[in-house]
Amino acid sequence: MSGGKRQVMIDGFSLAIEEGTGISTYARNLSYALHDAGHQVHVLYGLPIKGVNPLLREVAFFDPQRTGGMKWASTRESMYQALADARDTLTHARAQRVDLSGAVIAAPFRSRLPYFDQLWNARNVFLRADKHFNRTKKFLPVSVPVRPDIAHWTFPLPVRANRTKNIYTIHDLVPLRLPYTTLDIKRRHYRKLRRICREADHIVTVSENSKKDIINLLGVPEERITNTYQAVAIPEKYVTKPIDVVRREVEGTFNLSYKGYLLFYGAIEPKKNVGRLIEAYLGSKIDTPLVVVGKAAWKSEQELRILNDDVVRYLEHIDSLTVNRSRVQRIDYVPFPLLVSLVRGAKAMLFPSLYEGFGLPALEAMTLGTPVLTSTEGSMPEIAGDAAMLIDPYDTAQIADGIRALDSNAELRSELAAKGVSRARLFSTERYRARIEELYDGVFEKKEMREMNHIDQGDPTWLPSTN
Repeated sequence: MSGGKRQVMIDGFSLAIEEGTGISTYARNLSYALHDAGHQVHVLYGLPIKGVNPLLREVAFFDPQRTGGMKWASTRESMYQALADARDTLTHARAQRVDLSGAVIAAPFRSRLPYFDQLWNARNVFLRADKHFNRTKKFLPVSVPVRPDIAHWTFPLPVRANRTKNIYTIHDLVPLRLPYTTLDIKRRHYRKLRRICREADHIVTVSENSKKDIINLLGVPEERITNTYQAVAIPEKYVTKPIDVVRREVEGTFNLSYKGYLLFYGAIEPKKNVGRLIEAYLGSKIDTPLVVVGKAAWKSEQELRILNDDVVRYLEHIDSLTVNRSRVQRIDYVPFPLLVSLVRGAKAMLFPSLYEGFGLPALEAMTLGTPVLTSTEGSMPEIAGDAAMLIDPYDTAQIADGIRALDSNAELRSELAAKGVSRARLFSTERYRARIEELYDGVFEKKEMREMNHIDQGDPTWLPSTN
């Protein structure tokens, strides 16, 4: 099957998150790369959808309340369903088709849906798999009526598709490298990763830095792991939107001047280093406002404490600073088309993350011609190269110096913008698709080689593989 067209199933674990994450972007981009390469794409969700009625399954798929369609009519029926769920948790999960007939108007979800030839759902499969693994230390098997050639799990999930090749993407080892920045139960997370690395047909990651971590911390042989990087896939209509339209959107929607603000976007949680960024920005004493776009996630109160009234008054009293908090504008959520305009309209993108598996926001800004300040830690030097200003993310004085330099030096901004566009081409969808094809071909070539070795050695137990 080397070089052939395959049936590939990816998980919808992150795709079901309403606000979206970097991992959901990864899964969505992978789905389109697979389609562009000519593969049949199946997506497995784990929504709490009940019942067998096809229409109600379609309705429940888009129901933000996630009620799962029809309610069970009585306590007795609910008890039987709970017993069935428990039995499945101990054995395996079965996927059902979800056909989108057009009965539900799905236009609002278009930008969030992956490419798919067929959608599947196994009720609460990812939640059940996690509980199953915690109890038994085993993966939950999943049966899909149409057997894929490859199941590519885009997140380290304790699930395994029956009768196929199972590939797992491990984006980073942040819970182990920076345990104080996440809420994972670290021992449990480590056990799950070790089990994945033993059972997977292959491991995928998104940078050489993450690959090195996985080899060193999890003991994975180098030949069993492939770095495919990620793709930067921004629709051309947003990249080439006329400047006057971008200017109107930025000024009209956010009351910001075109190229008159600095921007951070991403989840507000410890790894993103938003607290030090705000501290460095306020300490830089520049007049250009800082716009912070992102949902408040775990430990966000700690990251935003510098904006608290008491802290600001303390700083003003101790250091005689004039700290104007109105210079920092927070926005919880911006739709993707408008976010692209916000990035294009920014004077610079500030992304001093403590650690990234890949660091997609920085590369997206480079693609759009916005100069970037980012970190010397994690994958960022590898991804950004010399096309961004690199700073020590733990040194607020160095971050402040970088902010002042970008704010005041138009020549520097122009140079970084040009270099960024060129650097981002290394992570094009075409290059990414080629790396994915090479990955899949390699997995199948190893399988074919093993089968030939069985024949050559006269193994009487060998039978043609059903994988």
